[in-house]
Amino acid sequence: MSDRCELCPRRCGRRPGFCGAGGLPRVFRWGPHFGEEPPISGVRGSGCVFFSRCTMKCLYCQNSPWSWRGGGADKTVAELTEIFRGLALVDRVENWNLVSPTPYLPSIREALKPLRDEGVSLPAVWNSSGYERVETLEEYSDLCDWALFDLRYSRDETARFASAAPDYVACSRAAVAWAWRRLGAHAIVRLLVLPGHSEEAVENLAWLATELSTEIPVSLMCQYTPSHAALRVPPFNRGVTEEEYAAVVEAAADFGFENGWTQGFGAADPASALHGENMPPDHGTVR
Repeated sequence: MSDRCELCPRRCGRRPGFCGAGGLPRVFRWGPHFGEEPPISGVRGSGCVFFSRCTMKCLYCQNSPWSWRGGGADKTVAELTEIFRGLALVDRVENWNLVSPTPYLPSIREALKPLRDEGVSLPAVWNSSGYERVETLEEYSDLCDWALFDLRYSRDETARFASAAPDYVACSRAAVAWAWRRLGAHAIVRLLVLPGHSEEAVENLAWLATELSTEIPVSLMCQYTPSHAALRVPPFNRGVTEEEYAAVVEAAADFGFENGWTQGFGAADPASALHGENMPPDHGTVR
């Protein structure tokens, strides 16, 4: 992999850049995941590969051991190939789910090539914060049979404060628009409702309805639980209220969204919502 990196919107031009990713793909955990949206998890689970060093720096990150702190182990391309092989042939998962893959896209493509040449092929899920460059999505569209993108913010000042991503709104909306036009119903948009910022989820629903389509599948999520640096920063140091979440659910119905999923309010239970903070490394099932 090149020492020069311009894959995400930051376009650092070097490795390590803002995210801290080095020359080898770093993987924290991999295995069947049964907690994704139904068409992604399917019956046998989604073959998640959790890559370290996210391009965002969310103060409330629930995967901070690897996303922020870089936990995991560097893998050669050959080792990454064997991870994908095991997911397909041993775990027999529904797909290869690439979680925060952007810094490592060249290596991921290289690792999948020999498998695809052998006829071992699964759909690829590009699972990310939505903070992407359309040019990168185009270049690596062979790794995006499904898009599982967040729309986290509708206001740049919030994105700057909470995730150190001042251009998040334009970038994520462009990524979602690209996915919808390219993939149709295989583009799933996740809206995580944030405490004190539920109106931004409503504003993103309004943007989807007016600029794209109410046919796009949306996944409304209330699982936010304070963690990492957010424990010291109001309003991110509290959970989402039932009233905040209900306002977003009601707005989705009012706009006419019918395709997608709505988490039950109990999903904010710390025992399940902070699974990422407590998940051990290496191979294993995620529920």
